[in-house]
Amino acid sequence: MFEAAIFDWDGTLVDTRKPILTSFQKALKEINLEVPNRYIERRIGIGASETFREILKAANRRVDEKIVKQLVEHKSKVQIQLADEVPLFEGAKEILALLNGKVKVGLASMNNRAVVMHLLQLNGLADCFDVVLTVEAVSHSKPDPEIFLKTAEQLNVRPEKCVVFEDSLFGVQAAKAAGMSCVAVTTGVYTKEELKAEKADLVVKSLLDPEIASFVLST
Repeated sequence: MFEAAIFDWDGTLVDTRKPILTSFQKALKEINLEVPNRYIERRIGIGASETFREILKAANRRVDEKIVKQLVEHKSKVQIQLADEVPLFEGAKEILALLNGKVKVGLASMNNRAVVMHLLQLNGLADCFDVVLTVEAVSHSKPDPEIFLKTAEQLNVRPEKCVVFEDSLFGVQAAKAAGMSCVAVTTGVYTKEELKAEKADLVVKSLLDPEIASFVLST
């Protein structure tokens, strides 16, 4: 049996796609830039700073870290304002309740801490996690395994005894690079085939899938 479950946030436990797109586009509007929503969607999971850097590079703009910081702050402010538009995915509360008391539970998100903590409080999930790590805690974005390794370290659990729940290719890559098992859900923008190609150990459509319990609690 695994000793810890580590969850991604955006696209895995909560459906934040719409407010993320809105907040990115509003921030970019301040510097007279606009990108297709699909461009942003395919980068959810690597962190806002890294996404803004990629957008600036693609637009042949100078990557000024002061501007990046301002964009991230604007994006976070808008996303908090849109918090009421963020529903939990079906099965989110159920899977956390199922794991409660059986394994340690961590949250590892590349979103900003202010956004994540606000949404956790709003949805009554703040007490569901033993450890919450966000983008501020790491130097490298997913697919680098840093955030998962740091979460495991704080949980005091060896990586091979951890299972990660993810929805993005970057997240699955990071989990596998960390030496962890991975349950991937198709609630993000990636297909079952794409997630399987990254060697996710189990791919499901929903957190309610009964295979999850047998995989996590009896493996």
